[in-house]
Amino acid sequence: MNELESLLQLNKMLLAESPQYLAQAAAFPPDAEAQWRLFRSLVNVRAPRPAGGDFLALQDSLLQKITACKGVTAFHSLTPMQKGLYLWQGDITTLQTDGIVNAANSGLTGCYHPCHQCIDNAIHTFSGVQLRLACASIIKAQGRPEPAGQAKITRAYNLPCRYVLHTVGPAVAGAPSQKDRDLLASCYRSCLALAEKHGLRSIAFCCISTGEFHFPRREAAEIAVKTVKEYLNASPGLLVVFNVFTEEDHKIYHDLLRPLKHR
Repeated sequence: MNELESLLQLNKMLLAESPQYLAQAAAFPPDAEAQWRLFRSLVNVRAPRPAGGDFLALQDSLLQKITACKGVTAFHSLTPMQKGLYLWQGDITTLQTDGIVNAANSGLTGCYHPCHQCIDNAIHTFSGVQLRLACASIIKAQGRPEPAGQAKITRAYNLPCRYVLHTVGPAVAGAPSQKDRDLLASCYRSCLALAEKHGLRSIAFCCISTGEFHFPRREAAEIAVKTVKEYLNASPGLLVVFNVFTEEDHKIYHDLLRPLKHR
Protein backbone atom coordinates (compact mmCIF):
# COMPACT_ATOMS: atom_id res chain seq x y z
CA MET A 1 0.00 0.00 0.00
CA ASN A 2 1.51 3.35 -1.01
CA GLU A 3 1.35 6.59 1.01
CA LEU A 4 -1.82 7.91 -0.61
CA GLU A 5 -3.62 4.59 -0.23
CA SER A 6 -2.60 4.43 3.44
CA LEU A 7 -3.79 7.98 4.08
CA LEU A 8 -7.12 7.41 2.34
CA GLN A 9 -7.73 4.31 4.44
CA LEU A 10 -6.66 5.98 7.70
CA ASN A 11 -8.82 9.02 7.03
CA LYS A 12 -11.77 6.79 6.24
CA MET A 13 -11.36 5.11 9.64
CA LEU A 14 -10.95 8.42 11.46
CA LEU A 15 -14.06 9.87 9.81
CA ALA A 16 -16.04 6.76 10.68
CA GLU A 17 -15.47 7.49 14.37
CA SER A 18 -15.95 11.26 13.90
CA PRO A 19 -18.59 11.72 11.18
CA GLN A 20 -19.12 15.36 12.18
CA TYR A 21 -16.05 16.16 10.04
CA LEU A 22 -17.28 14.48 6.86
CA ALA A 23 -18.40 17.70 5.16
CA GLN A 24 -15.08 19.44 5.86
CA ALA A 25 -13.11 16.38 4.76
CA ALA A 26 -14.87 16.38 1.39
CA ALA A 27 -13.06 19.62 0.52
CA PHE A 28 -9.63 17.92 0.63
CA PRO A 29 -8.43 16.71 -2.80
CA PRO A 30 -7.48 13.02 -3.15
CA ASP A 31 -3.73 13.63 -3.35
CA ALA A 32 -1.09 12.68 -0.78
CA GLU A 33 -0.29 16.21 0.40
CA ALA A 34 -3.93 17.15 0.99
CA GLN A 35 -4.76 13.81 2.59
CA TRP A 36 -1.79 14.17 4.95
CA ARG A 37 -3.12 17.55 6.05
CA LEU A 38 -6.51 15.94 6.61
CA PHE A 39 -4.97 13.06 8.54
CA ARG A 40 -2.96 15.39 10.74
CA SER A 41 -6.00 17.59 11.35
CA LEU A 42 -8.16 14.62 12.34
CA VAL A 43 -5.62 13.15 14.74
CA ASN A 44 -4.93 16.59 16.22
CA VAL A 45 -8.58 17.03 17.21
CA ARG A 46 -9.14 13.37 18.14
CA ALA A 47 -9.97 12.76 21.80
CA PRO A 48 -7.63 10.45 23.74
CA ARG A 49 -9.15 7.03 23.28
CA PRO A 50 -8.02 3.58 22.15
CA ALA A 51 -7.69 2.85 18.45
CA GLY A 52 -8.21 -0.46 16.68
CA GLY A 53 -5.37 -2.76 15.75
CA ASP A 54 -5.85 -2.24 12.00
CA PHE A 55 -5.66 1.53 12.41
CA LEU A 56 -2.56 1.39 14.60
CA ALA A 57 -0.70 -0.97 12.28
CA LEU A 58 -1.38 1.26 9.27
CA GLN A 59 -0.68 4.47 11.17
CA ASP A 60 2.58 3.15 12.63
CA SER A 61 3.84 1.99 9.26
CA LEU A 62 3.00 5.33 7.63
CA LEU A 63 4.55 7.50 10.35
CA GLN A 64 7.75 5.49 10.44
CA LYS A 65 8.10 5.72 6.67
CA ILE A 66 7.51 9.49 6.70
CA THR A 67 10.09 9.99 9.45
CA ALA A 68 12.61 7.82 7.59
CA CYS A 69 12.05 9.90 4.46
CA LYS A 70 12.63 13.12 6.42
CA GLY A 71 15.93 11.64 7.61
CA VAL A 72 16.83 10.45 11.10
CA THR A 73 19.82 11.95 12.91
CA ALA A 74 21.52 9.52 15.28
CA PHE A 75 22.85 10.98 18.51
CA HIS A 76 26.25 9.31 18.09
CA SER A 77 26.81 11.32 14.89
CA LEU A 78 26.80 14.63 16.79
CA THR A 79 29.91 16.47 17.96
CA PRO A 80 29.88 17.94 21.49
CA MET A 81 30.29 21.68 22.00
CA GLN A 82 31.50 21.07 25.54
CA LYS A 83 31.96 17.88 27.55
CA GLY A 84 28.57 16.15 27.57
CA LEU A 85 26.80 19.10 25.92
CA TYR A 86 25.64 19.16 22.31
CA LEU A 87 23.88 21.67 20.06
CA TRP A 88 21.75 20.44 17.17
CA GLN A 89 19.51 22.41 14.83
CA GLY A 90 16.67 20.45 13.29
CA ASP A 91 13.35 18.70 13.70
CA ILE A 92 13.36 17.04 17.13
CA THR A 93 10.94 14.36 15.89
CA THR A 94 13.79 13.01 13.71
CA LEU A 95 16.43 12.87 16.46
CA GLN A 96 17.46 9.43 17.68
CA THR A 97 18.33 9.84 21.35
CA ASP A 98 17.20 7.94 24.42
CA GLY A 99 14.73 10.72 25.18
CA ILE A 100 13.42 14.02 23.87
CA VAL A 101 11.67 16.71 25.87
CA ASN A 102 8.27 18.02 24.85
CA ALA A 103 7.18 21.52 25.86
CA ALA A 104 3.72 20.42 26.95
CA ASN A 105 0.61 22.18 28.22
CA SER A 106 -0.98 21.40 31.57
CA GLY A 107 -3.31 18.80 30.03
CA LEU A 108 -0.27 16.88 28.68
CA THR A 109 -2.39 15.52 25.82
CA GLY A 110 -0.94 17.71 23.09
CA CYS A 111 -2.05 20.55 20.87
CA TYR A 112 -5.60 20.25 19.53
CA HIS A 113 -5.23 22.97 16.87
CA PRO A 114 -5.17 21.22 13.46
CA CYS A 115 -1.71 21.31 11.86
CA HIS A 116 -0.40 23.86 14.35
CA GLN A 117 3.34 24.41 14.09
CA CYS A 118 4.18 24.08 17.79
CA ILE A 119 6.53 21.34 18.97
CA ASP A 120 3.76 19.78 21.08
CA ASN A 121 1.67 19.25 17.95
CA ALA A 122 4.59 17.80 16.00
CA ILE A 123 5.62 15.35 18.70
CA HIS A 124 2.08 14.06 19.21
CA THR A 125 1.45 13.84 15.45
CA PHE A 126 4.57 11.86 14.58
CA SER A 127 4.47 9.71 17.71
CA GLY A 128 0.93 8.58 16.92
CA VAL A 129 -2.43 8.58 18.66
CA GLN A 130 -1.05 6.24 21.34
CA LEU A 131 0.86 9.13 22.93
CA ARG A 132 -2.24 11.22 23.62
CA LEU A 133 -3.91 8.26 25.30
CA ALA A 134 -0.83 7.55 27.43
CA CYS A 135 -0.68 11.19 28.55
CA ALA A 136 -4.40 11.25 29.31
CA SER A 137 -3.90 8.18 31.52
CA ILE A 138 -1.22 10.03 33.49
CA ILE A 139 -3.52 13.00 34.07
CA LYS A 140 -6.41 10.75 35.04
CA ALA A 141 -4.24 8.86 37.53
CA GLN A 142 -2.93 12.00 39.22
CA GLY A 143 -6.35 13.65 39.22
CA ARG A 144 -5.21 17.14 38.30
CA PRO A 145 -3.52 19.07 35.49
CA GLU A 146 0.24 18.87 35.29
CA PRO A 147 1.89 21.67 37.31
CA ALA A 148 4.61 23.79 35.73
CA GLY A 149 8.17 22.79 36.53
CA GLN A 150 7.61 19.04 36.83
CA ALA A 151 8.04 16.21 34.31
CA LYS A 152 6.45 12.96 33.21
CA ILE A 153 7.77 10.22 30.92
CA THR A 154 6.10 8.05 28.28
CA ARG A 155 7.12 5.77 25.48
CA ALA A 156 7.88 7.52 22.19
CA TYR A 157 5.92 5.06 20.02
CA ASN A 158 6.74 5.91 16.38
CA LEU A 159 9.45 8.49 17.03
CA PRO A 160 13.09 7.41 16.59
CA CYS A 161 13.84 8.21 20.24
CA ARG A 162 12.87 5.76 23.00
CA TYR A 163 11.02 8.08 25.38
CA VAL A 164 9.31 11.46 25.52
CA LEU A 165 9.64 13.54 28.65
CA HIS A 166 6.78 16.01 29.05
CA THR A 167 7.27 19.21 31.00
CA VAL A 168 5.11 22.32 31.39
CA GLY A 169 7.08 25.54 31.34
CA PRO A 170 5.93 28.88 32.73
CA ALA A 171 3.71 31.03 30.51
CA VAL A 172 5.02 34.58 30.55
CA ALA A 173 3.17 37.85 30.03
CA GLY A 174 5.67 40.68 29.87
CA ALA A 175 9.00 40.38 31.69
CA PRO A 176 9.59 37.06 33.48
CA SER A 177 9.29 37.11 37.26
CA GLN A 178 11.67 35.27 39.58
CA LYS A 179 8.99 32.61 39.96
CA ASP A 180 8.95 32.18 36.17
CA ARG A 181 12.74 31.77 36.14
CA ASP A 182 12.63 29.25 38.99
CA LEU A 183 9.89 27.23 37.29
CA LEU A 184 11.81 27.13 34.01
CA ALA A 185 14.94 25.91 35.79
CA SER A 186 12.81 23.31 37.55
CA CYS A 187 11.62 21.98 34.17
CA TYR A 188 15.22 21.18 33.23
CA ARG A 189 16.12 19.66 36.60
CA SER A 190 12.94 17.57 36.68
CA CYS A 191 13.57 16.16 33.20
CA LEU A 192 17.19 15.36 34.00
CA ALA A 193 16.26 13.62 37.25
CA LEU A 194 13.50 11.63 35.53
CA ALA A 195 15.82 10.64 32.68
CA GLU A 196 18.43 9.46 35.17
CA LYS A 197 15.82 7.54 37.16
CA HIS A 198 14.77 5.63 34.03
CA GLY A 199 18.30 4.86 32.90
CA LEU A 200 18.48 7.20 29.92
CA ARG A 201 21.96 8.14 28.75
CA SER A 202 21.07 10.89 26.27
CA ILE A 203 18.33 13.51 26.34
CA ALA A 204 17.45 16.32 23.94
CA PHE A 205 15.84 19.51 25.23
CA CYS A 206 13.74 21.79 23.07
CA CYS A 207 13.60 25.51 23.89
CA ILE A 208 11.06 25.22 26.71
CA SER A 209 8.56 28.10 27.12
CA THR A 210 10.00 30.27 24.34
CA GLY A 211 7.29 29.58 21.77
CA GLU A 212 3.63 29.87 22.66
CA PHE A 213 4.55 30.65 26.30
CA HIS A 214 6.61 33.75 25.34
CA PHE A 215 9.63 33.41 27.65
CA PRO A 216 12.40 35.65 26.20
CA ARG A 217 14.69 33.43 24.16
CA ARG A 218 18.08 34.62 25.38
CA GLU A 219 17.15 34.53 29.05
CA ALA A 220 15.52 31.11 28.66
CA ALA A 221 18.67 29.75 27.02
CA GLU A 222 20.88 31.16 29.77
CA ILE A 223 18.71 29.46 32.40
CA ALA A 224 18.73 26.21 30.42
CA VAL A 225 22.50 26.04 30.01
CA LYS A 226 23.23 27.12 33.59
CA THR A 227 20.76 24.64 35.09
CA VAL A 228 21.94 21.71 32.98
CA LYS A 229 25.60 22.41 33.75
CA GLU A 230 24.91 22.62 37.48
CA TYR A 231 22.99 19.34 37.39
CA LEU A 232 25.66 17.50 35.40
CA ASN A 233 28.43 18.82 37.64
CA ALA A 234 26.67 17.27 40.63
CA SER A 235 25.52 14.14 38.79
CA PRO A 236 27.61 13.45 35.66
CA GLY A 237 26.72 10.73 33.22
CA LEU A 238 23.91 12.10 31.10
CA LEU A 239 24.62 13.49 27.64
CA VAL A 240 22.49 16.53 26.80
CA VAL A 241 21.49 17.93 23.43
CA PHE A 242 20.10 21.43 23.16
CA ASN A 243 17.80 21.19 20.17
CA VAL A 244 16.96 24.39 18.30
CA PHE A 245 14.91 25.00 15.20
CA THR A 246 15.46 28.66 14.31
CA GLU A 247 18.63 30.47 13.33
CA GLU A 248 18.06 32.92 16.18
CA ASP A 249 18.06 30.15 18.79
CA HIS A 250 21.05 28.47 17.19
CA LYS A 251 23.07 31.68 17.45
CA ILE A 252 22.08 32.15 21.10
CA TYR A 253 22.99 28.62 22.17
CA HIS A 254 26.13 28.55 20.05
CA ASP A 255 27.33 31.68 21.82
CA LEU A 256 26.51 30.24 25.26
CA LEU A 257 28.16 26.88 24.59
CA ARG A 258 31.35 28.10 22.92
CA PRO A 259 34.45 27.57 25.09
CA LEU A 260 35.45 30.84 26.75
CA LYS A 261 38.72 31.12 24.79
CA HIS A 262 36.72 31.23 21.52
CA ARG A 263 34.27 33.94 22.53
